[in-house]
Amino acid sequence: MSIVPVEAVSGRPADTVEPVVGGPAPLAPRARLLPSLAAVYRAQLSRARVARIPLLFVATFQSVGIMVLMRGVVDGGDEARAVVAGSSVLVVAFVALNLLAQYFGQLRASGGLDHYATLPVPPAAVVLGAAGAYASFTVPGTAVTAVTGSVLFDLPLTHLWVLVAVIPLSGAALAGLGAALGLLAPRQELATLLGQLGMSAALLLGVLPADRLPEPVVYARDLLPSTYGVEALARTFDAHPDWAAVGLDLAVCAAVGVVSLAVATRAYRRAAVR
Repeated sequence: MSIVPVEAVSGRPADTVEPVVGGPAPLAPRARLLPSLAAVYRAQLSRARVARIPLLFVATFQSVGIMVLMRGVVDGGDEARAVVAGSSVLVVAFVALNLLAQYFGQLRASGGLDHYATLPVPPAAVVLGAAGAYASFTVPGTAVTAVTGSVLFDLPLTHLWVLVAVIPLSGAALAGLGAALGLLAPRQELATLLGQLGMSAALLLGVLPADRLPEPVVYARDLLPSTYGVEALARTFDAHPDWAAVGLDLAVCAAVGVVSLAVATRAYRRAAVR
C-alpha cells in the first residue's frame, strides 16, 4: 500500500492547502435605500405602463366629464375653483389611492409579497418605489384636467405651475394611504372596496364646494388627505394668491404623506413575514 503525497494530488505544496471552514458563507450586505428605491421604481414603472395607461385615460375622462357636468350649474367664483381643483386632484386619487390599494391587496392575496421578501432591499424601497411609480402616472392626466378646467371656467392659467408641488405631495399622501389599505385589508376584495370608497370620498368631498356641505361632512372633509391638495390648488386661481396658506396646505400633504408611507412600510413588514 503506497501513500500518495498531498502535493501530487493538489499540484501545490501541502502547507498551502486551505482547510475547510465550517458554517455558512457570509451573506452579501443589504442594498442601500436610494439605489433599491430607484430599481423598484423603474421595475414598477415598466410593469404598470401598459396596464395602467388605459386606466389613466379613464381617470382623466372621468374628471373632465365631471367638470363639463358642473359647468351647467356653476358659473364661476369660489365654486368654479373648487370644481376644477377637486377634479384635478381626483385623477391623483383614482390612480394613487384606488389602484394602489387594489395592487397591494392582490399582491398580498397571491403571495407576490414573498418575491419581494427574498430580495435584499429595504421594505421602504418596495413601498416607496411602487407608490412613486403609480403616482407618476397621474402627472399628464392632472395637468390636462387642470388646463381644461381653467379654460372651461375662465380661470387664470398663470399659477398652474404649482402642480409641480401639488401632484407629488398629494400623490405621496394618497399613495401611502392606498398602499396601507391594500396591505392591512385581510382580503383582496376588501382592499378593492376600501380603495374605491376612498376615491369616492375624494370625489364627493373634493369637487363639491365646502360651503355647500353639512357641518359634520366638513369635518370628514378635513380628515381626507386630498383636501389639502385641492385647497392649495384652488387658492392659486385667485388674482393674488395667499402663498402662506398654499404653503401650509402643501406642508400638511407632506406630513400626511410621511405618516401614511411609514404606516404602509410597517404594514408591508408584517404582511411579508406571514
